[in-house]
Amino acid sequence: MLSEARKRLIFALDVDSSAAAEEWVRRLRGNVGVFKIGKQLFTRCGPDVVRMVQDHGSEVFLDLKFHDIPNTVARAAIEACRLGVRMFNVHALGGRAMMTEAARAVRECFAAGKERAPLLLGVTILTSSSEQTLREVGIEQPVEEMVVRLAALAKDAGLGGVVASPREVGLIRRACGSGFSIVTPGVRPSFAETNDQRRIMTPGEAIAAGSDFLVVGRPIAAADDPVGAAQRIVEEMAAALERT
Repeated sequence: MLSEARKRLIFALDVDSSAAAEEWVRRLRGNVGVFKIGKQLFTRCGPDVVRMVQDHGSEVFLDLKFHDIPNTVARAAIEACRLGVRMFNVHALGGRAMMTEAARAVRECFAAGKERAPLLLGVTILTSSSEQTLREVGIEQPVEEMVVRLAALAKDAGLGGVVASPREVGLIRRACGSGFSIVTPGVRPSFAETNDQRRIMTPGEAIAAGSDFLVVGRPIAAADDPVGAAQRIVEEMAAALERT
């Protein structure tokens, strides 16, 4: 189960240079299955940083949360496919038409079936958001209700999964079924601080709840022994997988 757990652990490369990113990849690639490249690193370094991670034999979660008119997002999806990333995301609040066009673009890129298509994910509600955050932008529904609504919309639009807090995993499973992937940020092992995350769980709790992939950043990066922290998280994930 340790090998399976490693494949499911995503480390967030929340750094501002390719050199810093490469150092983390060198240190953690034996204990992490996927490296997440977000807006800061991609804006600074561009596609070259994706290729750097791949050159080290690791896979990439391109976390840019595309949210624009359908045609623009579809074209961005094509470029993500061309980069060969393992997964990437769009923002589910962009609506059905936008997500449908993105899913169509991915299918067309891999219509021949010779290569594995990336996992296309819809971002539901950010783990830093609260009921007050939603009310401030005019959304009166509770967080849990909005997450499930957006997850179901993403599935109907042809996406392969969603990014959501572990607190909503059970609700998403009931609404979308077991074949729908759930990538979970907001994971904090017991030895780490919660920082600005609100709706959180430990790695074991998240896996037990039904999460497929866990995104972890600061609990590893800020640890005195980052490699040891990653190993402890993988061990906790593996133990939870054995019980499921």
